Amino acid sequence: MAKASSSLSVANLSAVRGESRLFDGLSFEIQPGQILFIQGRNGCGKSSLLYILAGLRLPETGTVCWDGTDIQQLGKQYHSQLCFVGHTNGVKADLTVWENIEGFQKLKPGSSEAIQATIDALGLAGYEDSLAYQLSSGQQRRLALSRLMLSNQPLWILDEPFTSLDKHSIRLFESLVSSHSQNGGLVIVTSHQALDLTGTEAIHLHLEQAA
Repeated sequence: MAKASSSLSVANLSAVRGESRLFDGLSFEIQPGQILFIQGRNGCGKSSLLYILAGLRLPETGTVCWDGTDIQQLGKQYHSQLCFVGHTNGVKADLTVWENIEGFQKLKPGSSEAIQATIDALGLAGYEDSLAYQLSSGQQRRLALSRLMLSNQPLWILDEPFTSLDKHSIRLFESLVSSHSQNGGLVIVTSHQALDLTGTEAIHLHLEQAA
């Protein structure tokens, strides 16, 4: 994992969906080693905020800066610094488990032994040649989250990462998030469920839809 030395700052951010304003005047800063835990009811704009922070959507107003520079100016340079796992899995349905993880591994070049170790840790041993669409929803989610096991990006942005996971898998990925933070990484996460973030510096942001 590449140790972070940059911060992510947000100034006067607002977003709209259709004719509704999701949030307005949002400002905060996240430093290396911190976890931003975003909460709020459905429809308040949590996912929209994550897409803006990941540079995948433009805000209505305001700026998002990485180490003081607008991420829209940084472009690919910024995207190379983050690992984004959205609400959908983003796996290639017509590729095998092995091929999907091999594709993720390009983010952090390694050996076939590393791919197998990841598959074993995910509880997917025996499914190496199974196509992603043949997996259960929980297995597909674990496959999507294998990005975290292979990531060397300092910034993780995770939208409801633990959907469809059993308790054992949740503990596994909670430990990955905690370890990433404790090693100086930055994490932004939304979740409807309580997370065990013991030993981390967690900041809670509660979104309320703007009037």
